[in-house]
Amino acid sequence: MNVIAIAALVAACGSGASAPRSGAPASSAGSPQSSASTAAVVASIAPSSGGSSVSPAPASTTAELRTDSPGASPATSPPPAASAAPTPAESTVAEAPIVPVANFRSTVDSISAADVRALVAGDDARFAALELVDSDADAILSALGLDRGRLGGRLVSAPDARRLATDLAAHRDRLAFLPADQIGPSVRALGWGGSYLFGNARVRSLAAWKLRARVAVPADASTRYDPRRAWSLVAGGDILLDRGVALAIKANRRAADFPFDGGTADILSRYCCSSFGWDLPRTARTGNGGAMRDLLSSADLTIANFENPAPTSFRFHAKGTVFSANPAYIKGLKNAGIDWVSLANNHIGDAGRAGIASTMQNLDRFGIRHGGAGRNLAEARKPVILEAGGTRVGLLAYDTIAKYYAAKGGTAGSAQLTKSAVATDVARARAAGAELVIVFPHWGVEYRARPFDAEQALARAAIDAGADMVIGNHAHWAGGMEVYKGKPIWYALGNFVFDQTWSEPTMEGMTLELTFDGARLIQVRLHPHVILDRGQPNLLDPAGDGRVVLGQVFRASKGLLKW
Repeated sequence: MNVIAIAALVAACGSGASAPRSGAPASSAGSPQSSASTAAVVASIAPSSGGSSVSPAPASTTAELRTDSPGASPATSPPPAASAAPTPAESTVAEAPIVPVANFRSTVDSISAADVRALVAGDDARFAALELVDSDADAILSALGLDRGRLGGRLVSAPDARRLATDLAAHRDRLAFLPADQIGPSVRALGWGGSYLFGNARVRSLAAWKLRARVAVPADASTRYDPRRAWSLVAGGDILLDRGVALAIKANRRAADFPFDGGTADILSRYCCSSFGWDLPRTARTGNGGAMRDLLSSADLTIANFENPAPTSFRFHAKGTVFSANPAYIKGLKNAGIDWVSLANNHIGDAGRAGIASTMQNLDRFGIRHGGAGRNLAEARKPVILEAGGTRVGLLAYDTIAKYYAAKGGTAGSAQLTKSAVATDVARARAAGAELVIVFPHWGVEYRARPFDAEQALARAAIDAGADMVIGNHAHWAGGMEVYKGKPIWYALGNFVFDQTWSEPTMEGMTLELTFDGARLIQVRLHPHVILDRGQPNLLDPAGDGRVVLGQVFRASKGLLKW
């Protein structure tokens, strides 16, 4: 499941749902300003307290943002010593699964014994050295059939798994091997011979994992990593089912299933320009139809942002930035395996207050849970508790953009994100039994990958309140990532199913694939994609054309992410 494709989409996006805000174009996000005026706006960007939308600059203005290689070393202070799982204090020696790992930003997917031999011979272009925890080194070398003497200076030792993870972040040309119990999210676990121990495609029993060695493991066998106990979560960005996406659905025999049928694609070249002055990609599908659906449906829990109401009395919009979707199209989300959607966004009230309640009823009819909006304030802020892998997951969704759609007392609307609200609601989620709490905000500035200060302050407040992670949206670009107090924050995943075909960044996004053991995050996989045919995401090869998406994310994470 890699590579990418892209085709022409349709109109511009939507940010504001009603009256335009000061400093934004009349359609708020639907019709970008001219290249010159937009470049000036972005260059001096200073978002208002109301979260006003800002039009995108042309591609030349943001070229630097999007050319960073995902494998490039961070231009900040040395990375922190955290996030591989700590070596247990109470341990014993036993045969255990050993896993190849690389730095978090690596685009390598899987390696084999032949790759390791190439490293030893100095013939591997990706890795120049092998790093092992000193106490496990001899056992792992034996399992790999390697002679310490032949490695010479290509063998590097670390005192423990934490230090090894830190070293990988600083030296991105190193390959390492760790016992499965010592792997955490700050490193990327690779496949071995095409088999995987983490993620949706993980083997279902330890017996199926062939690379093993006698190393230190937790004395309590019940706490050791077991893929049967692990579970995965997939998170997608903004989903629109009106405007150009609705036209694509109507035109395709797959109807509501079409947006989620994407496979893989390549970007062949780029050309100038859209009517808004942006370079656009020439794309080609490369097969693997249904790969995106497989990614969504094979997860234990799949979530996304539902960027429009879908009331029974809906109205199609051919253009503009007021949306309402045909509720019959919700079936496509259900068939793709989406379990929960956020309704806390700046379009949920586009069909009126009654349209919010009708949308909730229609989602209920298809068995899709939802949060962040309600018939009253209490319902809008109520945590949704779902179970995955035997773990109770609490989901809290908030908007910061459209305060005019806020729920108030007995009035339908969206939950608004404030520091006091998230502190209260996280505590309520814990009291309701949530073992893992995810905050899902709609925030930030459109067409900007880097979070601004007020956005970052809210994200950190959510973590300080006890949330385990934050997954945001609204920018319509894949945005920066931060790790704060050991907890991950994704500021924006970008467009998922959307019709913004007037620029490459709005035609791209990323989907998260997260692996957990109970409530503990173990692994993170970022899947870049490109949107084809007015609303169908197709997977890009992270080591190929997907690097431009990941590069944008990591450049926007400068100073925030030391993995």
